[in-house]
Amino acid sequence: MAGDGGGAFERDRSYLTTRITADGRDGRPVEPGRYRLVIARACPWANRAAIVRRLMGLEDVLSMGIAGPVHDERSWSFHLDPGGRDPVLGIERLQEAYFRRDPGYPHGITVPALVDVPTGEVVTNDFERITLDLGSQWTAHQRDGAPELYPEKWRDEIDEIARQVYEDVNDGVYKCGFARGQAAYDSAYRKLWERLDRLEERLTGQRYLVGDTITEADVRLFPTLARFDAVYHGHFKCNRQKLTELPALWGYARDLFQTPGFGDTIDFEQIKQHYYVVHHDINPTGIVPRGPATGGWLSPHGREALGGRPFGDGTPPGPPPPSERVPSPA
Repeated sequence: MAGDGGGAFERDRSYLTTRITADGRDGRPVEPGRYRLVIARACPWANRAAIVRRLMGLEDVLSMGIAGPVHDERSWSFHLDPGGRDPVLGIERLQEAYFRRDPGYPHGITVPALVDVPTGEVVTNDFERITLDLGSQWTAHQRDGAPELYPEKWRDEIDEIARQVYEDVNDGVYKCGFARGQAAYDSAYRKLWERLDRLEERLTGQRYLVGDTITEADVRLFPTLARFDAVYHGHFKCNRQKLTELPALWGYARDLFQTPGFGDTIDFEQIKQHYYVVHHDINPTGIVPRGPATGGWLSPHGREALGGRPFGDGTPPGPPPPSERVPSPA
């Protein structure tokens, strides 16, 4: 994370871009059991990868390590695992896997990260590419009925919507929360709400962002919406309205939450613990709020009336493995 001279937040997007592909063009071929996807339930960028892994049914060929919600300046850690170590990689901190790849790694230790289990090295932390490749490069190992999240005929529109959502919403909430000047905050706040108003209008008349099925665009918007009332509204000062006060976006978010593969990746307590405890400069007391109540995520949304088929010609994924289950909203 960094800021410019005017107090605006700028994300460091210097990622390890080695790809894991079916043909192994980067020296990292797709192989069942070879790689481990490391996420944190708290992180919206990692949430995308967890969702796509579920939708594609890759649980048996791509294991998943889950870093805990609290970390220090060194890195995400596996403090929820027995002995404080990832049971497959044998490390206490994700930083160790980055340093095995590059002992002088100069950038942020981020999730999601795909780690090569035999060497213990991070292969990639390029979060945008990871989800696209899970959908396109791992097809030989995907479940029967896996949906197509990036269909050729919709790619230009998906890319454009995803770009807008990233700039103004996914990263926009961070630009509000980490602004170090009033003008920078005001600019980010304005762009966030202009974009959310446009999305509200768009989703009033259609069930999903692009076409009539779930696509990569929905995977990218959902994690931010899932965290909006719990952390972004108050903690990041994105407080014009709550998500629950935006009829179309709230209905859309609940529709996705209740779709297998989406809500079953969300742990609201870990989300709150991360943001309110780790961001000492924003919340120096470290007090984690008790609210908001989350039971409303399971309330009827009525979005079926707009038509559409969540998985297109595919089918829903089965339940998550017992070790990956999250608490139900209450």
